Amino acid sequence: MSEQVKSEMTEAVSLQVGDVVKGKVVKVERNQALVDVGYKSDAILPISEISALHVEQVSDELKVDDEFEVKVIRLEEEGDKVIVSKRAVVAEKAWKELQEKLETGETITATVADVVKGGLVVNVGVRGFIPASHVERHFVEDFSDYKGRELTLKVVELDPEKNKLILSRKLVLEEEEKKKKAERLNQLEPGQIVEGTVQRLTDFGAFVDLGGIDGLVHVSELAWNRVEHPSDVLAEGQTIQVKILKVDRDNERISLSLKETRKGPWEQVADHIKVGDVVTGTVKRLASFGAFVEVYPGVEGLVHISQISRRHIGTPQEVLEEGQEVQVKVLDMQLDQKRISLSMKELEEEPKKEKVEEEKNVATNNSGLNVTLGDMYPELRNLK
Repeated sequence: MSEQVKSEMTEAVSLQVGDVVKGKVVKVERNQALVDVGYKSDAILPISEISALHVEQVSDELKVDDEFEVKVIRLEEEGDKVIVSKRAVVAEKAWKELQEKLETGETITATVADVVKGGLVVNVGVRGFIPASHVERHFVEDFSDYKGRELTLKVVELDPEKNKLILSRKLVLEEEEKKKKAERLNQLEPGQIVEGTVQRLTDFGAFVDLGGIDGLVHVSELAWNRVEHPSDVLAEGQTIQVKILKVDRDNERISLSLKETRKGPWEQVADHIKVGDVVTGTVKRLASFGAFVEVYPGVEGLVHISQISRRHIGTPQEVLEEGQEVQVKVLDMQLDQKRISLSMKELEEEPKKEKVEEEKNVATNNSGLNVTLGDMYPELRNLK
């Protein structure tokens, strides 16, 4: 700077500690920069007063002819020495803006400057700290790849006097998720068939991600037949089609059905069984009037007590028990009413009366043998 210019500036500029003035970098050294602030001598900007974060060397942050505001933090008139701070000016503005962000809930964007124990450090005009628990919605073991990443953050806590600023990315993600969930929830209506991904299985059902919101398929809605545990039907990560049964927007609950997207057993049975067929079934229930036999998964037919046996019985329990496997003949099918009539009696052999009479005569005429028909066929003694 020429002596003439300095003389003119000396007359025009008078500095006091606390003044904020515009300056221009005239020289960059390793640990400081000289800044022309219009004073009779160039101001000294120490490396520690450049940024809120640690700076290795001045040239990493500044170059000659850079212009910015600085704050006078020390003035030695006798030696014409002025010490200024760039960091103080930036921090003052930053604290004010950050306080507004805290009050309004607005977000800020910052690049991760460093990964430290317990979280991440960013520079938002002041040093900001993101605790590990506020980086993601889930646990993160290694944060090394976060350095240099730009993050959207919310102000959680600030205290300018203690130079304390706590930020959160997790809150931003949670709000985005909540908004996404509300939008998706408004798109869903009972009766829709939608695609989802099985998130997790419990004893009582399966939680399915429908794109930002989970719905529950109760174990009773997994299949038309009885399911002991959801893992017998589904696996986590599996993509499935489900039908929406109910949407509770107030409580963000969605009831789903997997079985409703598939043919019911009564719709399927016609493809496998017809009148006149002889099939193997399992006795499921016994009643005073007959036995219910499962002839297809989820489909039970009735064997009326009169169709259980050719001989007279008082109750089905005299012949059958639950869980017993039996052969039955299909007598009638009324699928619209979910009714199938079955018979066990039809599969029993009828007593051959002519053969019985013939053998009676043989026994009578063969008096020399002194043998009765009852002696030859004990099982015929009870025939009437």
